[in-house]
Amino acid sequence: MLKETIICIIIVITIFFGDNATQNYTKETVSNLSNGLTLLRENLIQENIEKEKVQKEIEDIYKQWEERHDKLAYFIEHDELEKVETQFVAIKGYIETEDYEESISELDKSVFILEHIEDKYAFNLQNVF
Repeated sequence: MLKETIICIIIVITIFFGDNATQNYTKETVSNLSNGLTLLRENLIQENIEKEKVQKEIEDIYKQWEERHDKLAYFIEHDELEKVETQFVAIKGYIETEDYEESISELDKSVFILEHIEDKYAFNLQNVF
């Protein structure tokens, strides 16, 4: 009886710490990407848009995404990650064709999806029940 109780306690503690680690990684990723997208948005709103600078920024954000994508795939639904990937590709396409208004729209959608992922996988009573 004591052995089973100890094993259950160890499993619960492991789950708690594992969930905490994945939440921290998700929050860090969403924060970094959202900040980068916000800065990109500010550059796209300006009147004199430097095409090379904007393209470099979206490339840097996309590289950051690719570096973190594999780890996120361990604990986040692939459909959610695919939505973010689709948004980034759309933003890159609109920036390349210099359709900055559409890229701002897609950028806002990307930030929303990233924040949705963070909220969806947060450990709170609303998500537990």
